[in-house]
Order: sequence, then structure tokens, then C-alpha cells
Amino acid sequence: MTGPIVVDTDVFSADLVPRSRLSARYAPIITGRPAFISFQTATEVRYGALRRGWGKPRMLKLEAALDRVEIVHSGPDLVRVHAQLRADCAAAGHALAQLEHDADRWIAATAVRLGVPLVSNDGIFQGVPGLNLETAD
Repeated sequence: MTGPIVVDTDVFSADLVPRSRLSARYAPIITGRPAFISFQTATEVRYGALRRGWGKPRMLKLEAALDRVEIVHSGPDLVRVHAQLRADCAAAGHALAQLEHDADRWIAATAVRLGVPLVSNDGIFQGVPGLNLETAD
């Protein structure tokens, strides 16, 4: 697989979590590809680190990982895509339309807006209208 990708929080954070099996599973998919993350992913990984009281070495590793990717921030285009994605998911009866999946919807909308695949291990993204999903088998 080639070309740019948006990386979901679960896959992005796998290298930061000791003994994570996701890192090895997803390395063949993400290695060497230009990677983007949503502002939502950046928020989630920072929050998780703060909540768990990571020490300085792990926080430095997190910041280095964030420096290696481009963080896509919200703006008028992403807001429009997010709203349309929610409407499309609601019309299709997909769970991503539900309020509790708002964070995941921002991440999916980022991939849709950029027109690139989303790399994720989260089953919520299966069958999302207009989303190209790449996942490890």
C-alpha cells in the first residue's frame, strides 16, 4: 500500500504503549507513507498520557511522534464534511451517527475530507459511507 493516510488514535498510539500488539500488525500498512492525524487524535493521546501520569521520557516520545505527523485542524471544510458524514451515517443506519461517536466521526471526516484512507483497528469504521478504511487482517 502506498500514498498518504490518516492514522486513527488506536494505531497512532500503539508505539507509545508498552507491549502493544497493534504496532507490529500495522507497521506494514503505515511504514513509509505520509501520515496525517486528526486534531481529535492529538487530543486523545495527550489526554490519555496526562490521565495516566506519564513521566517525562514517555511524554517526550509522545511529542516526538506528534512532530512526525501533520495534524489536521478543523475549519469550514472539515466541519461541512463532518456534518455530511453524520447525516450520511444516520441515513444508512450506521452507529457512527450517534452522539457518543463524535470523536471517531471527526477522525473519519478528516480522512474523507483529505480523500485518503483511514488506518484503524476500530470496528466502528467498518461500512462508513464514503470512507476508505485500511485495517490489518
